[in-house]
Amino acid sequence: MNIGCVVMAAGDARRFGENKLAALFDGKTLIRRALEAVPSEEFSAVAVVTQYPEVEDLAAEFGFIPVRNPHPDWGISHTIRLGLEALGDCEAALFQVSDQPMLCRETVAAEVAFFREHPDKLVGLSHGGVRGNPCIFPAAYFPELLALTEDHGGSSVIRRHEEDLLLFECPARELEDADTRQALRAMEERKRLI
Repeated sequence: MNIGCVVMAAGDARRFGENKLAALFDGKTLIRRALEAVPSEEFSAVAVVTQYPEVEDLAAEFGFIPVRNPHPDWGISHTIRLGLEALGDCEAALFQVSDQPMLCRETVAAEVAFFREHPDKLVGLSHGGVRGNPCIFPAAYFPELLALTEDHGGSSVIRRHEEDLLLFECPARELEDADTRQALRAMEERKRLI
């Protein structure tokens, strides 16, 4: 099955106060950790949508498709559109955020394998029945994704189709996101205790 991946790395990170993709977690930037979590062998193409030239360069270093988003202020819907357009023809797409530094590529690969067993379903990574990211959308949902506006993302599509959603369980730490500097520091403290 032809599955694409969109790494969403275009946001302004207002709550973080600076370009959080450049913030370090355990010696690596958040964006490097995000790209390392992509099991590229599972995907026909990987598009990295960003406003930052240095992220474009890193995406190319990984062999991924760098996609410039000159209008991050247009919201996540624009990032989704650019990513899907860059993937071209595929039967499904996984959308991954860039601020989950403990997300493991093995977990993402296992989620993709689970989706391949249920190719007509939406699949979201979860812990304890609570959905997080990444999420995988079959192509049947692409028109709804492309119709999104402003800061409405894939969650609004999922909410309209809860009956088609399957959850793939993972450790809670892999779903944690670094929305603020304090959250990132707290995650580093917890990682030291693992």
